[in-house]
Amino acid sequence: MEKLKFAKDLIKFIDESPSNYFACINTKNILEKKGFSELSEIEEWKLKKGGKYFVTINDSGIIVFTIGSEKISKTGYKIAASHTDSPGFLIKPNPEINRKSFNILNTEVYGGPILSTWFDRPLSFSGRVFVESDNAFRPKKYFINYDKDLFIIPSLCIHQNRGVNDGMAINAQKDTLPLVTITDEKEKFSLKKLLAKQLKVKEDKILSYDLNLYSREKGSLLGANEEFISVGRLDNLAALHAGVMSLVDNKDKKNTCVVVGYDNEEIGSNSIQGADSPTLKNILERISNAMKLSFEEHQQALANSFVISNDAAHSIHPNYLEKSDPTNEPKINCGPVIKMAANKSYITDGYSKAVIEKIAKDNKIPIQTFVNRSDVRGGSTIGPIQQSQIRILGIDIGSPLLSMHSVRELGGVDDHYNLYRLISEFFKK
Repeated sequence: MEKLKFAKDLIKFIDESPSNYFACINTKNILEKKGFSELSEIEEWKLKKGGKYFVTINDSGIIVFTIGSEKISKTGYKIAASHTDSPGFLIKPNPEINRKSFNILNTEVYGGPILSTWFDRPLSFSGRVFVESDNAFRPKKYFINYDKDLFIIPSLCIHQNRGVNDGMAINAQKDTLPLVTITDEKEKFSLKKLLAKQLKVKEDKILSYDLNLYSREKGSLLGANEEFISVGRLDNLAALHAGVMSLVDNKDKKNTCVVVGYDNEEIGSNSIQGADSPTLKNILERISNAMKLSFEEHQQALANSFVISNDAAHSIHPNYLEKSDPTNEPKINCGPVIKMAANKSYITDGYSKAVIEKIAKDNKIPIQTFVNRSDVRGGSTIGPIQQSQIRILGIDIGSPLLSMHSVRELGGVDDHYNLYRLISEFFKK
């Protein structure tokens, strides 16, 4: 696959996935076109060798797998895990605030976004809405992407905030509430009314929602040679996209391969669709059971398995070189990054690094290493959280980014293509 075309395909995927729910919906669309069958957790699974399947977890997590020709107890599971969520803002219940006829929306920060990047740009919302039905446990469910420039978070002008360019503390409850409209006192804005009109349901039947803000600006290629990818939610939809496309394009039928899109990584992964849950453990048990593996054989399968925890990595920054480790300096478009930490905030060790280094070397895929400066505390990801739930060896890798957790992040065209190549070769081993 030509790398520029692959980068454009990623941008399209992200533009059409303004929330974790739509990331799963668009992944399902890709899979169904490639002959994958959807499974339900409440039904018995009947699987077969050569079969291609997926299951969604609470609408915002997804697990995709193909059954290989070899016995799973011998080959193990080849797993590429990522996540569907990105930092930003969620809309609170009862969100309407009216101040001097200005209608603003009450929101809550999700994860760790760079708040300043959300100001002064067109925003809208996306997510799911629940509407009353006859069964309390089966409300009607709607997915919504409000395809219109609707909100904006206006900055305070410099004349009233002279120190703004010297650094400003942003209060998430006061400073980042988006403006919706101006109305008179009799016609205040109602989010439920807008939802009812859009979904063609009665306003008083709307029970609840899970909605997030998103930037309306489309992604693009930029740079003198179109070498950069500029778009929101690269962390971590780029990893999900690379994993899914590696699996659907995989022509090798020997191994049983799995792609996981967890949710809620940005807030600790402690949900049923997050890595800090038994979800993957249970799914692998169901696969082994459907393929008639005994308990002993399933344990052998896990011992033979390997997971790539795939989440965005840091590139060195040309304006802040002092922020990086002096001997491990990953750069955009110089290859996927192996992430390591002495405190095990990443699961990489000497063994797992050797595995990926060998795969990369054999296939002429450039590879880099990231380690935090010893005087800087770094982040973590799904690798160690998942490993606390299920005993599988693995590694943390990711594509190097600039502006991580900004409303618009910057990655490399070559890196995304090489990440796809690396996972593709991993699935064949």
